[in-house]
Amino acid sequence: MSLAQDIAILQQIPMLADFADDQLRLLAFSAESMDYRDGMTLFDQGERADGGLVVAEGEVSLQLRQQNGFEETDVASAGALLGEAAMLVDTVRPCRAVAKGHVRIIRVRRALFKRMIQEYPELAQRLFDAHASRYKLTAGALAPIADRLEELEQIATASGLRRSSED
Repeated sequence: MSLAQDIAILQQIPMLADFADDQLRLLAFSAESMDYRDGMTLFDQGERADGGLVVAEGEVSLQLRQQNGFEETDVASAGALLGEAAMLVDTVRPCRAVAKGHVRIIRVRRALFKRMIQEYPELAQRLFDAHASRYKLTAGALAPIADRLEELEQIATASGLRRSSED
């Protein structure tokens, strides 16, 4: 694929959507393009993650380790970013990723991404704002669950189902 095609793919990633054309060009030029054949493992569950992988072509089976091997839990198709957090912090892969047919990825190492946001502090601020907004949405979505759990605890305490800490 051409550099222009890689830039177009990267531009579709929500985390990178605010990057200017020259910033995307620099990122696409510095990133690695890698090809995988059907059944090849892109990464394994628990493996150290050194950056993100953008699925440029094909589909990737995301699998979790079970007692009897791995089970597919999701499929990432072209335009998906695998390892968004790994672009920012040291972490491990939460699942295994296996190519379904021919797959081409664009690998963005954390070191490269960190250099980008150091050179362009406005990108760092936009990323921070976007992540803060997502965390607020998540906290808001969890609030009703916390309220319900509190109600259940009150019901259990009132009906004598819950033992006090004095017992």
